[in-house]
Amino acid sequence: MDKLFKLKKNNTTVGTEILAGVTTFFAMAYIIFVNPNYLSATGMNPAGVLFATCVAAAIGCFLTAFLANAPFAQAPGMGLNALFAFTVATGAAGYGMGYSWQQGLAIVLISGVLFLIVALTPLRGKIISSIPASLKAAIGAGIGLFIAIIGFINSGAGIIRLDSASNITALNLGSAAGGLNSAAMLTIIGVIVIAVLMAWKVKGAIFIGIIVCTLIGIPMGITQIPQDFSFSAEGLTSTVFQLDFTGLFDNIPLLLTAVITFAIVDCFDTVGTLIGTAGNAGMLDENGNYPEGDKALIADAVATCAGAVLGTSTVTTYVESSTGISEGGRTGLTSAVVGVLFLIAIVLAPFVGIIPGAATAPALIIVGVLMMRSVTRIEWDDIEIAIPAFLTIAMMPFAYSISDGIGFGFISYTIIKMSRGKFKEVPVLLYVLSALFIVMYVLKIINI
Repeated sequence: MDKLFKLKKNNTTVGTEILAGVTTFFAMAYIIFVNPNYLSATGMNPAGVLFATCVAAAIGCFLTAFLANAPFAQAPGMGLNALFAFTVATGAAGYGMGYSWQQGLAIVLISGVLFLIVALTPLRGKIISSIPASLKAAIGAGIGLFIAIIGFINSGAGIIRLDSASNITALNLGSAAGGLNSAAMLTIIGVIVIAVLMAWKVKGAIFIGIIVCTLIGIPMGITQIPQDFSFSAEGLTSTVFQLDFTGLFDNIPLLLTAVITFAIVDCFDTVGTLIGTAGNAGMLDENGNYPEGDKALIADAVATCAGAVLGTSTVTTYVESSTGISEGGRTGLTSAVVGVLFLIAIVLAPFVGIIPGAATAPALIIVGVLMMRSVTRIEWDDIEIAIPAFLTIAMMPFAYSISDGIGFGFISYTIIKMSRGKFKEVPVLLYVLSALFIVMYVLKIINI
């Protein structure tokens, strides 16, 4: 294990990495059930999507583990699955782009290939190195707020609600009749438990908090023990190799809109997660870059292509990886553990479902707290830096998108520097990336 994952070099142990992997898995296991629910709106078989979700996630995790030796987990991305189900693969529903889900999978594959081409060229490293240090710090803080929002939403408490198009629709602490409901109470209890354990520097505080909340949730009626633990293989492979390229090229502008949107969102969700999470854990080098980031991008792109073939929307690197990293995960062994658990989940999905959202939500909220400390590295007295940094931080949770936060930060930073005549302070690649974001937004306005 030490030779394979360089455990001693990264000052970690097998036990720590396993604990980190289990923690990360539980924090993101909701995707096993949410993704089939979203994608079934297109007519896809939920059992097939569950199978594709777990296998694609495992492939992404194993690639990250053995190619990049990084503690980041992958799975079909939230937001990206909503984009697939409610904007792209809407069939004849009368809204969105109107592609069938089979055509949608083909579009995801094309976007994955485009991302892979970028990841295999020197451009992959230059993307990360071209981001100004202030924006890297802002990305970390923004992801902190974003992951906290995910925690509040996944708590099932109605504290923050999300509609089918990933829009935040309400802020409601408790039930419609007023007062705190049981899920909200359990979420608050979980935050307090983890906070106290961390204050006392208890190892495995986040994992312990998840287990404690799960147990407390039993008498509260939140933790549901499944009545049936039987496994059925029916429909598991119904989405495999179902891609349909027929008619895709009849409307090139529409196709480009879908492909570019998927590719850019996937790329910068991953870049943002790598920079923000690794930076918070002290894993960046002296130049503020993540040494294994190049390989992690390649792993993400390959996983997206594999996911499309299996029958799921775009695979991306999960911000929930930060929960495992907060538990000490530093190598690919963490992501390998997550990958194994995703494969096991295909058969043991009912057992995985025992952990309620209100038990994992506190972990995400606490990690959000930890990631906010990167704001101290931003030069708030310099308005040319402060405004792009603020927009980066604010847009991630408000738009429910890491890539939108990065896009707003890039565009505003570039425009402000240009208006001041400081053209040389903007890396050439940042001009290109800002232009790409603008093109993506324009295409979305024109075609959607």
